[in-house]
Amino acid sequence: RLVGLIPAAFLEVVTLLGNGTVLAVVLRTPALRKAIYLAHLCLVDLLAAVSVMPLGLLAAPPGLGTVYLSRGQCRAARFVTATLVSACTLTLAALGLERYRYILHPLRPRPRPPPILVLGLVWGVSGLLGGLSLLGRPSPNCSLVAGPPGPFRPLWAILAFALPALLLLVSYGSIFRVARLAALRPPPPAPGPRPRSDSLDSHLSILPPRLASPHLVGGKAALTLALVVGQFLGCWLPFFAACLLPGRWSIGVEVALTWLAYSSFAAHPFLYGLLQRPVREELSRLARAWLRAVPGPWHCPPGTWLPQSFLKLLRGDPESPALDPSAGQEANTMTAEGPGLDRGETT
Repeated sequence: RLVGLIPAAFLEVVTLLGNGTVLAVVLRTPALRKAIYLAHLCLVDLLAAVSVMPLGLLAAPPGLGTVYLSRGQCRAARFVTATLVSACTLTLAALGLERYRYILHPLRPRPRPPPILVLGLVWGVSGLLGGLSLLGRPSPNCSLVAGPPGPFRPLWAILAFALPALLLLVSYGSIFRVARLAALRPPPPAPGPRPRSDSLDSHLSILPPRLASPHLVGGKAALTLALVVGQFLGCWLPFFAACLLPGRWSIGVEVALTWLAYSSFAAHPFLYGLLQRPVREELSRLARAWLRAVPGPWHCPPGTWLPQSFLKLLRGDPESPALDPSAGQEANTMTAEGPGLDRGETT
């Protein structure tokens, strides 16, 4: 139990800090306030971090704690878990479709559904699945993996896992196909140096350019497809497979599969937030502003930390970048007039 508590507590801290940071950056930056689905994903992950994940830490097996829940608390835990897991996976699907529309059809005046309507549908389906999780006899240990089979499990697996996985595969697969065709097309000759791309594709790209393989056609989009779909399947496929085959897993396996699924909450701010260039630039700007406000050695000039500059600083050389000329002359005077020290001993 102690071995499982350490990585679980680490995931809890990373989920809170990562999603809180990305959500704060999105809300503080006017250019990012249109990223409604990203902000909503961070909000859902934070709700899971303050409700679902603490239950996994404190509750008795299949949790990692020793607190036994009453029947009412058990039903509430099942409802919250089913609702937030569904809201998380469906938001990922909405985010993938929105990115597909922005990158592949940025100039087409096609009407799109309002984000408030899409998110309302997400919470409506999630609440319905959460209510269906209360039907039937609950398992003795309040687990969604264990317990008798019922209509809730297949429907939950279809709407909260299979449908989002299919939408993610279609959206990012289409982006990869278009990127591959564009990479195979010979570029037009450019008379001058190529300017930095300021297209919407570059702003919404999930990977920095240095991570894309130059030997793979459409490598940046291929890595994006592999990361997004691979992370989703790697975290949620074992969990939902266990839900469809209840009663065949030991407590240890159930705990491992549950926390593997919960690790998705900690991965989202890095995969969907910090790998986007606008989020990284704004976070870097806020970090520099914070460092300027906090006193520390980083306020020294850039040349101060070179070895020769550091030696000059120790000798009190007026050319040292960390001292102004008056301070350097004063330091030399004090060194030369030191009692009982000649020039050789000073050196």
